Amino acid sequence: MTTSESASTPAPPAPPRSKGFVVGRVAGAPVIITPSWFLAALVLTVLFVPNVQARAPQLGASAYLVAFVFVLLLFGSVFLHEAAHALVARARGQHVTELAVTLWGGHTAYTGGLGRPLDGFLVAVVGPLTNLALAAGFWFAYISAPVQDVPTLLLYAAAVSNAFVGAFNLLPGLPLDGGQILESLVWAVTGKRTTGTVVAGWVGRVVAVGVLLWALVLPFLQGTTPSLTTVLWSALIGAFLWAGAGAAINNGHRRAAIDLLSAGALAVPVISVPLGSTVADALGARAAAVAGGAAPASSYRLVVVGPDQVPIAVLDDDAVDAVPASAQPLTQVDAVAVPFTPGSAVDPGLSGTELLNRLAQTSRGARLVPVVDGGQVTGVLDLADVARAIRRT
Repeated sequence: MTTSESASTPAPPAPPRSKGFVVGRVAGAPVIITPSWFLAALVLTVLFVPNVQARAPQLGASAYLVAFVFVLLLFGSVFLHEAAHALVARARGQHVTELAVTLWGGHTAYTGGLGRPLDGFLVAVVGPLTNLALAAGFWFAYISAPVQDVPTLLLYAAAVSNAFVGAFNLLPGLPLDGGQILESLVWAVTGKRTTGTVVAGWVGRVVAVGVLLWALVLPFLQGTTPSLTTVLWSALIGAFLWAGAGAAINNGHRRAAIDLLSAGALAVPVISVPLGSTVADALGARAAAVAGGAAPASSYRLVVVGPDQVPIAVLDDDAVDAVPASAQPLTQVDAVAVPFTPGSAVDPGLSGTELLNRLAQTSRGARLVPVVDGGQVTGVLDLADVARAIRRT
């Protein structure tokens, strides 16, 4: 069971949803049973049947039904694990996009960008704690049962499985919940979330190798031969953890590169013209700026400003080019300008996820936003340039 976060981006598309059957909603997000769950349910049912038959041979073919009930209990616990993630994530200001029950258990996805180490710690730790609390409840019910029958067998199995799931998810490596806990702790100590992500990712790779070594080495230490089934399952789980850890490391490096992106560095410089100017005035101002500097005319954007130097609009180059030379002295700039979205201005010092979150919250789908420093417009930021810079990271 894992949680995943998608950093906010300017005018982001809706996050892709896992394929499957929507069976409800938690924290405003759909609960999805993916097709892979049915495969997992079938395999786990078959694997659990011998345990049921060994403890209750009188059941006969009904052992399959009992085994399937155990699988339903197990995935019910997975759902509660993911619901705990979702509810705490929403309480910490995140937008939960889905809860999915999958072949590997489940995951909770959310967007918004964790702002503090405590947020990540709380979102992560609540899932395993939910399983450990369920394990304690099932165990208490098991030891309190007056007779040992099929229901008590299910209580015992539910207690053991929840204890295992809770403990396993606390292992300190991404993509497990324990990895996010480690990430948050390193983030709190170093002040850098990226460092926490990379460290937890590398520890996750150690955990992945450890899972396989556990299946191969432990039997030899006990004087037995490794079980082929156990080795295969360990290899599958180890491969899943290794892939998730690698993705976490890459995301950490990518986040570090994104942190270097700033509004000032990405913005195109501007030439300001007062409201009421004509197209001829604007083109003359740009020609004078080009003559006095080394940059070509295409390196500047023409911005219309109000009386207090407040950026109002940016001239559309195609619309300006369409104005005949004879009409340029008669055409006011507001006739060929695209208004800025009110409140969309950004400071040139904004960078990284803070910049992306600001653009996502205030651009309202606009492609161009003004960059304002000390009350003066200094540039125009094209969100297409931001997207290209992100793709290069």
